[in-house]
Amino acid sequence: MIATSLGYRTDLALRELEGSEVAEYDDCVVVRSPANPAYRWGNFILIREPPQPGEERSWIARFHREFPDADYAALGIDVTEARASSAGEFLAAGFSRHVDSVLTTTAARLPPHMNRDADYRPLATDQDWRQAVALGLACNPGGPIMQDFLNRRMIARRQLSADGHGAWFGGFLQQRLVAHLGIFKAGDGIARFQDVETHPDSRRQGLAGTLVYSAAAYALRNLAARTLVMVADPAGSAIGLYRSLGFADREDQASLERRAAEPSPS
Repeated sequence: MIATSLGYRTDLALRELEGSEVAEYDDCVVVRSPANPAYRWGNFILIREPPQPGEERSWIARFHREFPDADYAALGIDVTEARASSAGEFLAAGFSRHVDSVLTTTAARLPPHMNRDADYRPLATDQDWRQAVALGLACNPGGPIMQDFLNRRMIARRQLSADGHGAWFGGFLQQRLVAHLGIFKAGDGIARFQDVETHPDSRRQGLAGTLVYSAAAYALRNLAARTLVMVADPAGSAIGLYRSLGFADREDQASLERRAAEPSPS
């Protein structure tokens, strides 16, 4: 899949592996995930060039033509530097602009705080995957809509794992899943991390760093990966951990989003 942004290029690769519909046009890429209609960034438009002044409303209208039942709007901008795109009229139309950092490494370093108490391994059993949904809910509180969304996401991730595209790793304390993440092939010797999460009651114990390090070693050894990709909030607390593991900032990933009054999952 052709995209300038490494963040979006790996996003699109994973969506395709999960069975999403990815349609390329001259001016954009339209991604649909019929198996999970509440997944905003599984049902979005990636705009190839930053919209020029006056084009914003046409892109908003385009989104709603492509996704007439959506109560939100999600637009990615295929740039590598945030300053190459502006929010313009999108902000006036109720959108928020997000800029994430895309980080890469060729080999993760040992974490500064190694946790040796947990068992780190790929999820294997039905109980493991049920715990992954429960952990997702603990980290992203929500009602039935969120639970349904996470159930659908974990079904897709379990299938990717079963098909040999990577693994969903967990950190277990006495058989209880307290941290997890995904690591999957994303084309051309690249492996992409997904959703590093630690239970709120188990944070600041070195679990996330040790889990990232363990999954990185797995990807380099078993997925023929040469480059590992992580996308993180530049203002979040986790990005410092990733940098301490050897990940370096490579580019920006820009997006525009207008959520419904009662947000659906991202």
